[in-house]
Amino acid sequence: MINGNKVKLFLVDDDAVFLKSLEIDFLQHADFHIETFATGELCLTQLSQNPDIIILDYYLDGIVKNAMNGIETLVKIKTINPEIPVIMLSAQDKIEVAVDCMHHKAYDYVVKSETAFVRLQKIITTIFKYKKMEKELKWYMDTM
Repeated sequence: MINGNKVKLFLVDDDAVFLKSLEIDFLQHADFHIETFATGELCLTQLSQNPDIIILDYYLDGIVKNAMNGIETLVKIKTINPEIPVIMLSAQDKIEVAVDCMHHKAYDYVVKSETAFVRLQKIITTIFKYKKMEKELKWYMDTM
């Protein structure tokens, strides 16, 4: 987190309209520091900024045809920093796609729809509740 209160959020999607819409939704509803990327490669170049959460599109080949897809990007992110929660996002409403994402250690999978933003908010809230519980447990175990 930045300054102890802003969540650093990376949004990665090759659909510029959806990406901007998602960015606006997050900025209107919470105090986030947001970085947007049109490709997984661009996201990876900035991973040293240690985002708190990454929301990553499944396909990512709309702008650069030979760009890494979301799964390839997810694998590289998890290799570099396995602690960053990555939420996969796709228009694909297929169980196989969701299972593939989870198999590659995505934190969750969200289908792009009218309710995607609400779902993403709930997942992010859950992530931070879980991180807070982990910190409290660690503190408790250290004091024993």
